[in-house]
Amino acid sequence: MMPILLQWLRRLSHLLGFETADAFPPGHPYERTRWNGAYFDIASDVKPEQIESRLCEAIANTPLVFGYITNPTPRMQRALLAVLEERMRVNRGRASELAELLVQAYESPHITEVIPGLRGVVASTSGHDMGDRARTVMAFLGSTQSPFDVIEMR
Repeated sequence: MMPILLQWLRRLSHLLGFETADAFPPGHPYERTRWNGAYFDIASDVKPEQIESRLCEAIANTPLVFGYITNPTPRMQRALLAVLEERMRVNRGRASELAELLVQAYESPHITEVIPGLRGVVASTSGHDMGDRARTVMAFLGSTQSPFDVIEMR
C-alpha cells in the first residue's frame, strides 16, 4: 500500500510543479538533453519550449552554466556560440574557456551538430591538450562566415 501511495504522491508532485526538471519529457526530440537542476531551477510542470528558452537565457547571462548541460540542443549551442563569438572579438583569452565547454559537449555522440564540420574538428583534436583543442575550435569558428547562419534541421 505504501509504495502505491508514494508513487501517487510523486506523480502529483511532478504534475503540480513541485519537483525540479532536469531533462525534457520522454518523446521530446532532445530527450537525451540533461542539466543539473541545482544550476537551473525549472519546475517540472514547465513546457519544453519554455524550458529551452530558460536554459538559453541562462547560457546568455552566465555562459559557464553550459558546462552543466549534457547533449545541449542546437538552440542552446547557438546561445553559447553568440557569447563565444563576442568574446573572440573582444578578448581571445576569455573565449577559450567557452570553447573548452563546446569541445566537452561535442565529445558526446548524441549531440546535434549546429555548424557543419565542428564535430570533425573536435574529433581531430582528440588526445591533444584542452587549450590546444579550444584554440583549434576557435580558429575553425573564426574561419566560418558566421556561426548564426545555420538553419536548424530536425
